[in-house]
Amino acid sequence: MKYLAAYLLLNAAGNTTSADNVKAVLSSVGIEVEDEKVSALMTALEGKTVADLIAEGNEKLSAVPAAGPATGAAGASTGAAGEAAGEAAEEEDAEESDDDMGFGLFD
Repeated sequence: MKYLAAYLLLNAAGNTTSADNVKAVLSSVGIEVEDEKVSALMTALEGKTVADLIAEGNEKLSAVPAAGPATGAAGASTGAAGEAAGEAAEEEDAEESDDDMGFGLFD
């Protein structure tokens, strides 16, 4: 990911997106550069524009299924348990707020 980020930074700045420039960007911020990864990136991006890369990424993201809502029966059965847990948490919060006796850490 860092190699692609360096490539995109160079492109956005209008600089030449060569392997040497990608290595220079990464080295300038103290990242150890692996030559194999830089060459693999340059090979994968050969002949593609940034717009093409963004379009490919959007296609891949749209292919990921979204999680649906829980079923009504499961939600109803957990509702009572959730209410009981909520009441217990409220009681604990009330007890904890009394512990400081009105003095806060930064008062």
